[in-house]
Amino acid sequence: MKEGIHPEYREILFVDLSNGFKFVTRSTVATKETGTTEDGRELPLFKLDTSSESHPFYTGTQKSVDNMGGRVEKFRNRYSKTASK
Repeated sequence: MKEGIHPEYREILFVDLSNGFKFVTRSTVATKETGTTEDGRELPLFKLDTSSESHPFYTGTQKSVDNMGGRVEKFRNRYSKTASK
């Protein structure tokens, strides 16, 4: 690798702002803040709006399009008649 052209690859503390979930991974993201892990290490901090701990797809709370109060069925009924002509 050439010296001086690559970003610094280091451990970063990511914090999910919606539920406070913290995890440490390696990244090149630029940060100005620092945070403390559960084991007491001081690491650069990156704040996330959502993570796998709070995203509806991963938590199982995502609503299916088919379960939206019959709107999908209304659409299918209305336009299936015109599509078959």
